[in-house]
Amino acid sequence: MTQTEFGAKDAWTLAGQSYSSRLIVGTGKYRDFEETAKAVVASGAEIVTVAVRRVNVSDPDQPMLVDYLDPKKITYLPNTAGCFDAASAIRTLRLAREAGGWDLVKLEVLGDQKTLYPNMIETFEAAQTLIKEGFKVMVYCSDDPIAAAKLEDMGCVAIMPLGAPIGSGLGIQNPVQIRLMIEQANVPVLVDAGVGTASDASVAMELGCDGVLMNTAIAEAKDPVKMARAMKLAVESGRLAYQAGRMPKKKYADPSSPLSGLI
Repeated sequence: MTQTEFGAKDAWTLAGQSYSSRLIVGTGKYRDFEETAKAVVASGAEIVTVAVRRVNVSDPDQPMLVDYLDPKKITYLPNTAGCFDAASAIRTLRLAREAGGWDLVKLEVLGDQKTLYPNMIETFEAAQTLIKEGFKVMVYCSDDPIAAAKLEDMGCVAIMPLGAPIGSGLGIQNPVQIRLMIEQANVPVLVDAGVGTASDASVAMELGCDGVLMNTAIAEAKDPVKMARAMKLAVESGRLAYQAGRMPKKKYADPSSPLSGLI
């Protein structure tokens, strides 16, 4: 099976739109927009997140991301990075819709500067308002199956539990919780935050996640373009392993070759 065939046969749907790549990448922390663009291409990502409060998407007198990544070819996903209350998150996404017409958005409302864990009370409030206003909300949340179910019931189009604290690179810390969220969900579940290297991305996909979102793991690698390529392959590999179904874990050895009939 070629990579093209793999993508075509394993497409997934987000808010009514079909995508081949299950890797979503951020556009922050790179040296410049040129490096950002090279990494995005290497990753094969079809969706990129944009921190509306930090990345220029509307001032033509300054370097603009849209000059390097064509929004007609790449889905822009405005996010609320840096927002610590519902009101600022709502205001940020309203501005994004005015600037670029985007209604598919990533909501994150943070609890504090130290952990960057989501403030779920403020997240619920913001999600409810944004959904009423017609936004298609992908939501960063705690790895809590009950909270995830509530967000889905409210109308969020994707649930995005953290694998570990944002920018930590610690990998998936609570696989059991994420697995429970996947089993109950009727919308895509994507690990968002905490991925540090390719094996972490594979673990997320092997759990059955529909995709993985990352930024720091690529942008702060010694060679971001190579890491982007590694992440692309890791996501595809993890997805294939999940589809294949791993062997059961056993307490004791099990010989690869039968012991009966030996000479």
